[in-house]
Amino acid sequence: MYKPGGTIADALDRIQKKQYVLPAIQREFVWQPEQIERLFDSLMQGYPFGTFLFWRVEPATSGKFKFFDFVLNYHQRDAAHCPDLAVLHNQAVTAVLDGQQRLTALNIGLRGSMAKKAPYKWWNSPDAFPRKTLCLNLLASVAPDEDGARYAFRFLTDDQRAERGDDTLWFNVPDILGMKAGPEMLAWLILQNLPADRLNTAFEILDRLYNVIHNKPQISYYEEEGQDIERVLNIFIRLNSGGTVLSYSDLLLSVATAQWKQLDARAEVHRVVDELNRTGTGFGLSKDFVLKAGLMLADISSVGFKVENFTAENMAVLEAKWPSIRNALLRTVELAASFGMSQQTLRADSALLPIAYYLHRRGAAANYVVSSHYAKDRDAIRQWLVRSLLKTSGIWGSGLDTLLTALRETIAASEAPGFPTSAIMETMRSRSKSLRFDPTEIDDMLELSYGDRRTFPLLSLLFPFVDLRNQFHIDHVFPISRFQKKKLKEGGLPVERQEELYSAANSLSNLQLLEGTPNIEKQDKLPAEWLRTRFPSGDGGANYRMVHALGDIPDRMVDFEVFLRARRELMRAKLLDLLIDQPTPDLQPHGAAVEGA
Repeated sequence: MYKPGGTIADALDRIQKKQYVLPAIQREFVWQPEQIERLFDSLMQGYPFGTFLFWRVEPATSGKFKFFDFVLNYHQRDAAHCPDLAVLHNQAVTAVLDGQQRLTALNIGLRGSMAKKAPYKWWNSPDAFPRKTLCLNLLASVAPDEDGARYAFRFLTDDQRAERGDDTLWFNVPDILGMKAGPEMLAWLILQNLPADRLNTAFEILDRLYNVIHNKPQISYYEEEGQDIERVLNIFIRLNSGGTVLSYSDLLLSVATAQWKQLDARAEVHRVVDELNRTGTGFGLSKDFVLKAGLMLADISSVGFKVENFTAENMAVLEAKWPSIRNALLRTVELAASFGMSQQTLRADSALLPIAYYLHRRGAAANYVVSSHYAKDRDAIRQWLVRSLLKTSGIWGSGLDTLLTALRETIAASEAPGFPTSAIMETMRSRSKSLRFDPTEIDDMLELSYGDRRTFPLLSLLFPFVDLRNQFHIDHVFPISRFQKKKLKEGGLPVERQEELYSAANSLSNLQLLEGTPNIEKQDKLPAEWLRTRFPSGDGGANYRMVHALGDIPDRMVDFEVFLRARRELMRAKLLDLLIDQPTPDLQPHGAAVEGA
């Protein structure tokens, strides 16, 4: 039987007093700002709020379990996870088994803030994550939009909230918690200097918000009173495993969290995810990636997200090996970053898992990524990784768990002193995941364009001498700015072909890898002019053209297409030489092995 739980204001008060908490088996907060805005609109329209499932934890029991607080001021980079709570000894609490997302959304909307990364900002930029609070436009029309929303809730910065217009008066929603009904609300509105006809409309909307938060009994719940964690876990699994909102990895991470004895599985996984994603210029790896890596590197029977893989015995093995697994993952992503990989250029995260297993099994030294002693081994890994990322046939798609398990067996069985490329490629070939290329595939790759996630690995294969540990750009040989209509006309090219020529300028044949500083210096100079400036002696320019497969570079824009056709053939010949019937050999005995010192 469901019980009444009071108003939204009552629920937030209990959250603030740490009476409502989150059990360790819960997942993270995953809602987007738009979902919170929609929730508040639904409340204002009087839609059902849904019921909750609570677990009443007795004082004698609370100290045995791990609990977390609700997210309040969400920050995508710095505070994206539920805050850790100290052990709650001899304190009765209510643990939320179902309803966390809704309660957290209310907590953020009415007491906190959100800071999501702004478009086109670097992750480490101080202004990349503007703090925003939930606001309600008291002058907006309440006519439904195309999605049925009637009330204009938006997350805004302080500056955005201060902007006024004929139909705009943003109210800071958290202020409603401390505001009294009636005269106090009216006094606030009068201070906004609203016309009389808009004052009543604004007051009605503000009064409705107050009633929704303070007066309407919105919360109803079912309460589990048993103190057996196994029963609670079973309830949680049955409640969540049938749905699609909670991912299976979320559920299994919750299981691992409940079974680890010394470490907090969820905190450890999230910490590693954050560390990995801060490597180099930034990655977009997920807890799914780290969990699967844990299963693979711990040599658990298979790498699949199956309940039978998350037994107490397996989780004990994973916990015992976790420090070395963490180190191997960090080393792997550092290696990928040294190859120039990032969130923008790593096409398939799963391609890193065999590398991580290899480095973990061999006990890669702390200086593995930078020492010349391992240069040959690193190059073998890079060539294999690039090949797998260039394939269009879904190497890292269907059948992934089976492939990863087979590759783990191959690496474990290898007695080669370095990365066993040939054995790995044979295992992949036997599972219809061949890394061999044919001329048709080469021709298809030559049609890649700027922005395609395969473009970078292909350029890195063509031009391996570029030091990708430093800042580098995928640069247009003939600057893309030269393909605007005005510039085309000045260069003697037909403006009516602007769209066609602009597309050609973004094609692979007009792209190169260039370190950041030279690229800034280059700006919109034509390539021949830039080369003469950069290499006054002439010999340097000739060598640059040769290694970058540029051929003869014309001085005039009008000869751009001649250059493009010639360079395409140079790149095609180079790719045929690199990829056709040229298996990458394993390191020979005289090559450096990777066992740690």
